[in-house]
Amino acid sequence: METTSRAVAQTPAAEDGQQVHSARRAVDGYLEAPFPWYGLDEAFTGPRWLMQVGTAADGAVEHGSIGHGDEPSVRHETAGEDRGKFAVVVTVAANPVRRSADGTGLLEATSVSSAAWLAGVGLLSFTWPGQMDHGLRDDWLDQQTETAWVLADDLAGPDWSTLSLPVDGVPTPFHYRESEFGWVLAGSTSQGVHVGVYGRGMSAYGLGFAMIKDIETYA
Repeated sequence: METTSRAVAQTPAAEDGQQVHSARRAVDGYLEAPFPWYGLDEAFTGPRWLMQVGTAADGAVEHGSIGHGDEPSVRHETAGEDRGKFAVVVTVAANPVRRSADGTGLLEATSVSSAAWLAGVGLLSFTWPGQMDHGLRDDWLDQQTETAWVLADDLAGPDWSTLSLPVDGVPTPFHYRESEFGWVLAGSTSQGVHVGVYGRGMSAYGLGFAMIKDIETYA
């Protein structure tokens, strides 16, 4: 699933108004999506923040991420340090194989595996070993990204178990796996999207998901 991303981290308002404008631009990317966005349901009362949207080769928004809890970082961390508690919900449009807008090629289909891969890679992006030499980081990320893809392509394999979690109040099966870096979930909704979730420090077992009624409240 080849997409490009537009970083749209949400930040609090600044006195000069620049960060307010940044948040406004951030939500605009989400508003371009022709599908609904998902996040944790109302049982979660902590901070929520926009992250980034991903676009297909023709510029159409295909997926995006919304964070909950402590904003993760890639700072160098020492053993035993509190690395924060967060869960990120990735919404992926459920698309079949289709022609690009300009008619020159085909765009890949998306599936639950797409959501699982995006969640797995998202978790890696915030959890690379802090003591690793920067010269080795790219090789490590390449290796782990390939591993995440192999795992996502085998959701029926032994590395995954099944959890039933509520989506819009309806019990829904999710594929679930844990690693030394955190956990990953992947499933589908009745609203024509797949959902991938990754987190650390928050238990996946007690989560619920709901369609976001007004994404503009995140701006």
